[in-house]
Amino acid sequence: MRIKKQQESGILEGDLTPMIDMTFQLIAFFMVLINFTQSEQNEKVKLPSSVLAKPAKAPIEFPITLHLTEDATVVVGGQETTIGGIGPFLIREKNVLEIQGKSPDDATVVIRAHRVAATGRVQELIKACQENSFEKFALRAKEDVGNE
Repeated sequence: MRIKKQQESGILEGDLTPMIDMTFQLIAFFMVLINFTQSEQNEKVKLPSSVLAKPAKAPIEFPITLHLTEDATVVVGGQETTIGGIGPFLIREKNVLEIQGKSPDDATVVIRAHRVAATGRVQELIKACQENSFEKFALRAKEDVGNE
């Protein structure tokens, strides 16, 4: 009995499904990273330079970033408000912390003030945060390396 060989159709193609899946996972991964870094910056805020400014030694576990513009507007999560109107946002942040089993003492309020913003406005912003039980603060500045 003779067995005929099947003729091959010519071009063999590999299964590209795993490669496409991996590509979409990488795209999603980088989209998440980009969103986190953008929340730390705002084009309306130009940080002051300081020779005393040093990079953070460790990442902040629960940061709450507030951007104070030169006209004393506070930008929080892409929304603009006044210093007096920051209360509802801070209450919302406090509620999120409580859901996670944390307290406002576990969070650090990161204040990024414009270099020409009045110091008194920064103090008002800190006072508004303290009225909502936030006690840890970090002020951001550009490191001025200078010539030593």
